[in-house]
Amino acid sequence: MSVAKLLDQIAEQHNLRIKTYSPLSGGDINEVFLLTSEEDGKLVVKLNDTHKFPGMFEAEKLGLEQLRQPGVIDIPKVIAVGSLGNTAYLLLEYKKSRPKAPDFAERFGQQLAALHKTTSKEFGFPEDNYIGSLPQYNQASKSAADFYIGQRLEPQLSMAKDRGYSLHLTGDFFRNISEIIPKEPPALIHGDLWNGNYLVNEKGLPCLIDPATAYAPREMDLAMMKLFGGFPEEIFSAYNARFPLVPGLGERVPLWQLYYLLVHLNLFGKSYLASVNNIIKKYS
Repeated sequence: MSVAKLLDQIAEQHNLRIKTYSPLSGGDINEVFLLTSEEDGKLVVKLNDTHKFPGMFEAEKLGLEQLRQPGVIDIPKVIAVGSLGNTAYLLLEYKKSRPKAPDFAERFGQQLAALHKTTSKEFGFPEDNYIGSLPQYNQASKSAADFYIGQRLEPQLSMAKDRGYSLHLTGDFFRNISEIIPKEPPALIHGDLWNGNYLVNEKGLPCLIDPATAYAPREMDLAMMKLFGGFPEEIFSAYNARFPLVPGLGERVPLWQLYYLLVHLNLFGKSYLASVNNIIKKYS
């Protein structure tokens, strides 16, 4: 089915009258289009293969809705989720953009801190979801260490071993990291907060997109923000002023980054193996 026909059918299902559509950047997993509707203005639709990524958009919908619920940081509204044949779609609010406000970094840090103050009785999430194109597991856990080891590290380590990568794990590694992970309550986190997963909205403030949401250790978001750069130090200062961190975050950042580097190892190959093994060695 052509893209034009597919978009026409999606529009028909949701009573939209599409005037134009144009492609947007969507990464390796999804095709993304900007739709112009006569009644509803501009919307965004994401498309992917239902067989390759079952339940991905349903999980993304749940994540976006959970992130919107506290009302502390801008998140696109979900219009609809569904499928037509072998194609899944997610229909979203379009966010107009303008240059960053003068206090963008300070507001970003404050808003992220407010988001992370949203908590839950247990670590985890109502459903498993995705990190990139890989499954991400969210079984309920009582402690930050149990969640991070059992639901984040172990699945990725197992996948890496299955793919033939040599990992230098020792018997002390999990015990050591259990002792240094702060015993904080769960925080509602974005889960994949690199600098490609936020927009600047029409107020010049941050809008988070493409989440891998969970109630998880809050330092995971901050460590991901530091992994590939692109976030000014003012964000972290404003965050810490609003929601002070347990002392010693600098020593723990590589531990949290290990998860994201394992994901990159499993997605993109052995160029990430040395970084993974260096972090494992650091805590062994």
